[in-house]
Amino acid sequence: QVQLVESGGGLVQAGGSLRLSCAASGRTFNNYAMGWFRQAPGKEREFVAAINWNDASTLYADSVKGRFTISRDNAKNTMYLQMNSLKPEDTALYYCAARSPTTSRYDSWGQGTQVTVSS
Repeated sequence: QVQLVESGGGLVQAGGSLRLSCAASGRTFNNYAMGWFRQAPGKEREFVAAINWNDASTLYADSVKGRFTISRDNAKNTMYLQMNSLKPEDTALYYCAARSPTTSRYDSWGQGTQVTVSS
């Protein structure tokens, strides 16, 4: 069973930076994709970024391109989200998720870490 634990959230001023981490355990992640999602109060959960565990190819939402960078450390089974030039609209609960190659769905989720950006 896949387990995902996020960390690194916090309160930061607009223009600042944070780095989120997602520690994954429970299996090997060959052929998995891992992603970051976020949900702001009163809004639906939205995709932020994803990375292929094998070749590290990446995908970003338009709203974060050029500001956020997703990466992974295979040896540590950990994924990261470096967030720069943060804006108040980035305020949300950030989740990491794993997409199984069997189901092609994000079917494993962490509990989330809060990011708050003050203006």
